[in-house]
Amino acid sequence: MAQRARPLSPFMHYRWQYTNTLSILHRVTGVLLSLGFLLLVYWLAAAAAGAERHAAAVATLSSPFVQPVLFGAAFAFCYHLLNGIRHLAFDLGHGFELRTARRSGWAVAIGAVVLGLIVWALVRAGLGGVA
Repeated sequence: MAQRARPLSPFMHYRWQYTNTLSILHRVTGVLLSLGFLLLVYWLAAAAAGAERHAAAVATLSSPFVQPVLFGAAFAFCYHLLNGIRHLAFDLGHGFELRTARRSGWAVAIGAVVLGLIVWALVRAGLGGVA
């Protein structure tokens, strides 16, 4: 009696699609936003603690080691916001057509980069333009 081959997991049969990337990136940016929120709380607590603490917090946040983290948080915020709006449209039953879904995916990706750079410029201006 010949043995039948065991079935493979579904991921072995599916082709990688842009929707996979957008969905995974949405989840990753959600986690990054949670971590970035801690920096925001640190900055707000320092601002509430007085001018000296605030100056120290701004110096810390302006350091070259923290700057990439802040940029990542700005991009994560923008991507998560725009993709969340896209998902709201999906929840309302709009944008499921393949062409529309692709366009909205590209719009989210490009819009997140552009909006992220704008937010990043505003964050740097808030830190006194210190890099």
